[in-house]
Amino acid sequence: MKKKILSTLLVASMAAGLMTGCGNAASSGGATPKTDDGKVVINVTRATFNLATPDSAQVKKVEDAINAYIADKINVKINLTDIGSGEYTDKANTSLANKEINLLWTASWESTIGTNDLVPQNAVYDITDLLPGTPLYESMDAGQWEATKYNGKNYFIPVYKDNVEGYDIMFRQDLVDKYGWDLSSVKSLADIEPMLADAKSEGLKYPYLTQKTAMFYRYYINSFDFFTADATSNWVAVDRNTNKVVDTVLTDEYKEFCTLMAKWAEAGYISEDDVTKTTTDTTTQTQDWAVSWWTDIPVNAEANSRYNQDVTMVPATDRWAHSTSALGSCYCITANSTEEQAKACIDFMGLLYTDSKLADLYTFGIEGEDFNYDANGKVEQTDNGKYNHSMWESASATVVTPLYNEPDNKADLYKDFNGGANTSCAAGFRFDKTPVADKYAACQTVFEQYGFVLENGGVAVADVDSTIAAYQAALDEAGYQDVLAEFQKQYDAWK
Repeated sequence: MKKKILSTLLVASMAAGLMTGCGNAASSGGATPKTDDGKVVINVTRATFNLATPDSAQVKKVEDAINAYIADKINVKINLTDIGSGEYTDKANTSLANKEINLLWTASWESTIGTNDLVPQNAVYDITDLLPGTPLYESMDAGQWEATKYNGKNYFIPVYKDNVEGYDIMFRQDLVDKYGWDLSSVKSLADIEPMLADAKSEGLKYPYLTQKTAMFYRYYINSFDFFTADATSNWVAVDRNTNKVVDTVLTDEYKEFCTLMAKWAEAGYISEDDVTKTTTDTTTQTQDWAVSWWTDIPVNAEANSRYNQDVTMVPATDRWAHSTSALGSCYCITANSTEEQAKACIDFMGLLYTDSKLADLYTFGIEGEDFNYDANGKVEQTDNGKYNHSMWESASATVVTPLYNEPDNKADLYKDFNGGANTSCAAGFRFDKTPVADKYAACQTVFEQYGFVLENGGVAVADVDSTIAAYQAALDEAGYQDVLAEFQKQYDAWK
């Protein structure tokens, strides 16, 4: 079965060419859509990660409530589109191609419509000159705007959240209690094997849930700066010890990780559902798993509400500040927008990042239906399955009201968290893949065929070495050596 998976599993990326590079539409003379009373209309598109399928009627209710609230504050009307994360890349990419979006949620780690895809294709609006002096610009320190620049220009509006990167191993607390797991004994990923054995004996479908994610570029950030911030191109990184660009596929660390995943799969700890991507983003809300991973944040208790059960985290890596860490969740204004629409987007985001009522409405939905405020003024979500977002993909941690199980000083914790990270040797470097764009994309396709499977336990232990060799050969055939040389050239010049 594993050989069948390896030979047939190939996830084709949508052609990046869908997005036409059109520059800023302000210079193209495009008309600005307005309401009868002169409000500038902007189309806002975002992903939802807490629901498999958003309730369109409830999204419309939230849209109407937002427009009623902002009506006397800014000259803007929004059209809100919510897309389930499983379909988000494809649907948002199509809408971008059709010029149907003005304000788009994205992230450095997203595929096809990620920050590293949008800038080279001129699909985003240059807001550098529009930001200064606005409530949006003043809503966070200047360092956030500097950290998210591309080629000295601002294209993205970062969500002020955990803007450094680190990862944890996540355990269901009820199983920790039941089996008396000593989490203090977990110093490395391999140390959780006794817990996985218990989970298998429990009869769980997913003792270790990968969340259909290739985790090498997350679990090994202490060794490498994967400055592409994209699992599909984790075949290149800066070695933190040598400060040199390396082919990670040929490293001892890659073999170590893939061998461990293969071992766990053979032991029945990893399901083939993760390899075939049939698990969903809401699988973590079920009782079918025991151990998974979590992106470290200042208030990890947020996961309890997100997954509807108590979970406990153990650090798997240190925290790092690097070129894309502040772009782990952000917004961009699309290049097809007129200047009026671009300014309207900045006005809307400025209010969203400074007004708690709007931020709560946009994040949690309708009070009394999707959430309530408790006696302490904190948020309790109703879990009605209609509208459910988290702060990290919505608005600034400084204005979104904390959940009932979060500390009162949540905003201060985020500021301290961001200030206490290691700084990468490659912080500030951004790779321009334009000179090797076709070969880069071809290598990403090769990753889907080999790398994803290797990193999700889809290869027998005995076949790991030969599969890694085949993976490297396929990369080379796709033009990898030219891509690697271009990385080395640009990084050396940057240093």
